[in-house]
Amino acid sequence: MKPNTLALAMALLAMFMISIGEINAQGCVAIRHFSNCSGNSPSSAFLPKGDWQVGGNYRYFKSFRHFRGMEEEADRIASGTEVINHAHALDINLSYGISSRWYANLSLPFVINTRSSLYEHGRTERYTTFARGLADARIGVGYWLLSAETHPHTNMALGLGLKLPTGNYNASDIFYNVGPNGEPQVRPVDQSIQPGDGGFGLVLDFQLYQTLTESIFLYGSGFYLLNPRETNGIRTFRETLNPILENEAIMSVPDQYALRAGMGTSFSASGLGLSLGARYEGVPVEDLIGGSEGFRRPGKVLSFEPGVSYMKNGLSLSLSVPVAVIRDRPQSVTDLETEQATGQPRNGDAAFADYLVNIGIAYRLSAHNRPAVPNWDELNKH
Repeated sequence: MKPNTLALAMALLAMFMISIGEINAQGCVAIRHFSNCSGNSPSSAFLPKGDWQVGGNYRYFKSFRHFRGMEEEADRIASGTEVINHAHALDINLSYGISSRWYANLSLPFVINTRSSLYEHGRTERYTTFARGLADARIGVGYWLLSAETHPHTNMALGLGLKLPTGNYNASDIFYNVGPNGEPQVRPVDQSIQPGDGGFGLVLDFQLYQTLTESIFLYGSGFYLLNPRETNGIRTFRETLNPILENEAIMSVPDQYALRAGMGTSFSASGLGLSLGARYEGVPVEDLIGGSEGFRRPGKVLSFEPGVSYMKNGLSLSLSVPVAVIRDRPQSVTDLETEQATGQPRNGDAAFADYLVNIGIAYRLSAHNRPAVPNWDELNKH
């Protein structure tokens, strides 16, 4: 294999590692699981016309460290009052090559989430609430700006997707010690473990790569989810904790975003690859389109992300473990409203994870008896 085509193959391997679909903020900041609609598998990288790519991606995190702004409230763990979320998500991804540069994606996400807390159960006993099922599905298309044949060392794809409100956004469970006489009640679970958010969303995304040497490359990807709907009508019951939280009684439907970039290399003989990058993701204080009222936990996470992958005969496997280095829970719209109304400082908290585990698998089904993995030497002859 020629050096430049080897570098391209390594870049495509990196695209799998970074865009397999694990974009998901770590902790209560993430209202729900979300992954990028475009670029969920290697099929997004020059998937030939008529070829299919099927795959799955599993993610897990445990959020338990509370932050207000960028300051951690370490006493929450010491006193046993921290909120603990366990989040499991599985995406089933399907991609299709419309042409040599156009591709389409469909992603069906499923989640199993639990939330353990004291404050939601009368502040005296710790109980766990639970939500599971289909989350918000995504469908989208993407387009590579340059031809793979004439530009084997650098390229960029732009994507447009639609997020559908297929997930339950009113999942409920039993809350203890909360009734008028301390009896249990069935209420909606916290929005951080709700499978869906109740809104139609528009997803704008991109992915790019640049080869540097025979086996070293740069990569980048990102998305922004626009959620025009302001609130979804589901009660949070936060106003029962404190009357000043009346403006947080209904759940918001917030935007979400993520950016990722890094460098990678590969050992072509064995099919193994390594990458090292950073990811910046979160939920904004205010949406780009539509109102921003209702309860949300805005926040940002900057993570250091090592990854390893294996690719052989159309089969791709990957593992990455982003580790949080900076976590920030800024003042929300409702925080600022409460501060102005009471004259007292107000900045709500959010629980974040230390790390996130992502495991991906994908397999290409080639049309017309083509090889499962494109012959990049042949492409480079043109």
